[in-house]
Amino acid sequence: MHSAPVRQLSVFLLNKAGTLFGVLKLLQDAGIHVLGLTVEDSVDVAVVRLITSDPEAAETLFMERGIPFGSCEMLVIELPEGVEALNKSLHGLLAGETNIHFLYALLVRPQGKPTLALHVEDIDVAARVLQSAGFRVLQQTDLSR
Repeated sequence: MHSAPVRQLSVFLLNKAGTLFGVLKLLQDAGIHVLGLTVEDSVDVAVVRLITSDPEAAETLFMERGIPFGSCEMLVIELPEGVEALNKSLHGLLAGETNIHFLYALLVRPQGKPTLALHVEDIDVAARVLQSAGFRVLQQTDLSR
């Protein structure tokens, strides 16, 4: 796999007004940019999945503030414009027989192209399959400012 994989932080928050804003403001005040975001909501808690410009600094900040979180590697690819690219990437993963646990689009567009973050069963197999299909796999340094 590549040397600097993209890391996602999953933050566990009470589901009440203002908690998401508080976490995003905390990151912003520390100069950490949110590059990707998805929220899985339930009645009591929410899991906020974040890709940031500096995952190490965000982890340190969360630890210092007592904010519970987890971390995992993500596969991030550039998509050429159009729905066909998404279908091609999904077909490639199917052919590689690796499952997608979840995915979401990022807020940033390096090189002006849409980006997709994927959490997959086998990140190395998925990266090889997608690279051989012509997709560019991005590293953390490609996303960080």
